[in-house]
Amino acid sequence: MAVKLFICLILLLNSLAPLRGGGDKIEFRYPFIKRASSFSAASSSFSSSNTEEVSFDYIIVGGGTAGCPLAATLSRNFSVLLLERGGVPFSNANVSFLGNFHIALADSSPSSASQPFVSTDGVINARARVLGGGTCINAGFYTRANSGFIRRVGWDSRLVNESYPWVETQIVHQPKLAQWQGAFKDSLLDVGVSPYNGFTYDHIYGTKVGGTLFDRFGRRHTAAELLASANPEMITVLVYATVQKVLFDQSGKRPRAMGVIFKDENGNQHQAFLTNNRRSEVILSCGAIGTPQMLMLSGIGPRAELQKLNISTVLHNEFVGKGMADNPMNSVFVPTNRPVEQSLIQTVGITKMGVYIESSSGFGQSQDSIHCHHGIMSAEIGQLATIPPKQRTPEAIQAFIKRKRDLPHEAFKGGFILEKIATPMSTGHLNLVNTNIDDNPSVTFNYFHHPRDLQRCVDGIRTAAKVIQSKHFTNYTKCDKPTVEKLLNMSVKANINLIPKHINDTKSLEQFCKDTVITIWHYHGGCHVGKVVNPDLKVLGTNRLRIVDGSTFSESPGTNPQGTVLMMGR
Repeated sequence: MAVKLFICLILLLNSLAPLRGGGDKIEFRYPFIKRASSFSAASSSFSSSNTEEVSFDYIIVGGGTAGCPLAATLSRNFSVLLLERGGVPFSNANVSFLGNFHIALADSSPSSASQPFVSTDGVINARARVLGGGTCINAGFYTRANSGFIRRVGWDSRLVNESYPWVETQIVHQPKLAQWQGAFKDSLLDVGVSPYNGFTYDHIYGTKVGGTLFDRFGRRHTAAELLASANPEMITVLVYATVQKVLFDQSGKRPRAMGVIFKDENGNQHQAFLTNNRRSEVILSCGAIGTPQMLMLSGIGPRAELQKLNISTVLHNEFVGKGMADNPMNSVFVPTNRPVEQSLIQTVGITKMGVYIESSSGFGQSQDSIHCHHGIMSAEIGQLATIPPKQRTPEAIQAFIKRKRDLPHEAFKGGFILEKIATPMSTGHLNLVNTNIDDNPSVTFNYFHHPRDLQRCVDGIRTAAKVIQSKHFTNYTKCDKPTVEKLLNMSVKANINLIPKHINDTKSLEQFCKDTVITIWHYHGGCHVGKVVNPDLKVLGTNRLRIVDGSTFSESPGTNPQGTVLMMGR
């Protein structure tokens, strides 16, 4: 423990250098990362000689999974301003270490790398608020999309196959397979999720071990590290830079993006502008929640919705914020009579029934862990955090406390089998609540509204139960073969949502799916191709405005989308 604390301290001191003018190696690697308050014409190498306006060939809003590789790539030939509302990940031990994965999700403070939100469905969720985006707070699993996805979105396969390795050689690793994950692999094969495809980045049917952002020391590598490939003379990265809206020139036939307004960490406002280069663009890479929200706050969206909040309409588009989807996930708790090491997703089962089976272990064991909310990996939480404040009645709180107290002790020594729907047919929508960019919009995903999604969940839960009952798992956990009803009963009690429970949760798999649905943060949509953007991802009806992130997806690629979003940015 003392060694780990020492390492955390060293990382903290080193990583603060870019923001405090220190002289160590981190500063030399990222000299262009600065606080937003440092922004001025005098401090920029891209100031116009005729005015005090700072201008750039490209302004990228959102330094996340797509934004970082995008900025690094463009800076090789163009001047780039990358604006990120959060801070740097290097100084955050909750981000950097696998063992702290759950704590990063639990941190709901304003400076956290994770910003929680609750969909109207009653499922707690999270969005990233840090340079590096979702690669800083996710479970680290890395895979490519299948060739069908690449073909459907119309991307150049040659560029795709050149861009994936660019990412992989810098931040992706082959995992050291945890014992739990090994038992899980053998159990998947035992129940027919075959063949075994070994270690591979490819998305193919069967059981495989995928890549990970965690190295052999359990240290996370994020999209922010891809900025080391940028041309330091041509890029400026501002952290704690919260963009308020995109600015448009509306004097022509089509609105033309000119720049952005953003506020710094002190609340002071700044403007940044594009150069007069015809290729110059504002590119939104704010993610599936942030990008539709940013478009609407900038005046592009359903006119009636904008008018309700007194937002001047720049361009009416009824499809902004529509078609939101989140891959529903349900988890089955696995009890064990032996201590297990912490492991995040390493092994996956890719079935032919439209379901992915994954697993995690050991995130409920520490003495500290039972006192806070740890996201999907925690056995103890119930779903108190998902109840809107007005509904947190004394009765609801007491029910939560009782469920937590009544959990069996072994719940803190086990793990979960996770079942995720590959391509949900149920979709929802995103709407503004107010004009404050810091506040979450209202999001509805309509989990399981389509009967096909519900049937696939039932099939997935049956498969998950068979995996747990496999001799490979029972030999490892040293538990007797559990009945399906016992597994579901423990899982209902352990699941992190306070969607009202039903008496027949453990009798009806359909009801179990509905009542225990959670997320694995693979939400997407809201700015679909053909409705909000064209096939080149330029915003329809505008000039010099493009979107590069998962809001343009109509499906989530691979078992985990981050590899494809990273590649997309490149």
